[in-house]
Amino acid sequence: MSTNAELKDMPGYLDPMSEQAEQQSAGFDESANVGSVPRITVHGFCLTDATMRVAETAMEDRRMAKAHLKLDMGGIPAAIDVFAQAPTPNLIIVESNGQREELIPSLDQLAEYCDAGTKVIVIGNVNDVSLYRDLIARGVSEYLISPVNVYQLIGAIAEQYSDPESEPLGRTIAFFGVKGGCGSSTVAHNSAWSLGRNFQSEVVITDLDLPFGTAGLDYNQDPLQGVFEAISQPDRLDETYLDRILSKCNEQLSLLAAPATLERTYDHSEKSFEMLLETMRTSVPNVVLDVPHTWNAWVKNTLLNVDEIVLVAEPDLANLRNAKNTVDMLKQLRPNDRPPHLVMNKVNVPKRPEIKPDEFAAALGLTVQASIPFEPQLFGTAANNGQMIGEMDGKHAVARLFDDMSQVISGKVQPAKVARSPLSGLFSKLKRKNG
Repeated sequence: MSTNAELKDMPGYLDPMSEQAEQQSAGFDESANVGSVPRITVHGFCLTDATMRVAETAMEDRRMAKAHLKLDMGGIPAAIDVFAQAPTPNLIIVESNGQREELIPSLDQLAEYCDAGTKVIVIGNVNDVSLYRDLIARGVSEYLISPVNVYQLIGAIAEQYSDPESEPLGRTIAFFGVKGGCGSSTVAHNSAWSLGRNFQSEVVITDLDLPFGTAGLDYNQDPLQGVFEAISQPDRLDETYLDRILSKCNEQLSLLAAPATLERTYDHSEKSFEMLLETMRTSVPNVVLDVPHTWNAWVKNTLLNVDEIVLVAEPDLANLRNAKNTVDMLKQLRPNDRPPHLVMNKVNVPKRPEIKPDEFAAALGLTVQASIPFEPQLFGTAANNGQMIGEMDGKHAVARLFDDMSQVISGKVQPAKVARSPLSGLFSKLKRKNG
């Protein structure tokens, strides 16, 4: 078993209680409600290096993947020079450090060259309500006070192309096991069940392990259609068709099951599941994805585009290595998103050398959201009955862990800075007894 000193020597180790860790985690909550930007053209004209850096960071963000963003320095004068001789894009972003007397005339001059339908976002340093109202009256789409951050900028762009009459997009949560057999599916299924019950909100659990998925067994369902039918007929995929192939587990929870057969191979492309996820997001408040332990283009693309990621791991060295690789990859793919949640599963297997959950998390720069004990009788009985832990015994400590997990992934409450398992006292007693 690795010692704490050995963990600290691992590359990329970050003490979760350090000032650096606090700085890294600060601001991630701001990204929770930032929508994606559609396929548009955007041309930005910055004045300061700080705004240019923010815009460049936004350009690399996953929510801007469909948009084409071009950046130049020079502010409003540079925009006027460019568009006096060229058509305007869908959206122009201009930065100004001038006062009202200078800003209004320069925007009026820019407006002379704007094509119909072009939107304009202004970034300025004058904090004045009357100026804001005047700019909106002149047709400016949004006025942001500098300095802006990445979330404000992307959010302002996305808001210009969102339908105010449409329902808010649903929340997508992906559960991903860092090693095969670590119990990620069980954690996902129980968390989804608790999410629906505790918040009385509609939840769809989607089993993406097409050949070997266990959601149908765990929920005691045997649907004839599911994920494979949804992705095989994208031209038919809409809310009505989705509703027809969902299997109802209870009042709040529905299942989109995997076929779990080997009659065919499942060689899907990178974008195969994108339309399904978008359709579910527009139809259901909460979408829980049970992502299989594999690494290919569509799994990577799925993890890139979801709102929340929950990593499930067992407390051993192979899991730690895989978790470190996964966390490092997610930091590259999702630099402006909240870090993944970490769930330690099958903790305290008798006579098995284990890495302490807190030490495991420290090596990743994360905190443990839940430590689920090794309870083969409890989980085995639930699986054989096609029940969730909360259905068998809602007062059991493990059921409360899943209740806590559902609160974290719901986005309705803020997770504690250091999440501690209510079973920690029990664990210490068991250790003393076994010792």
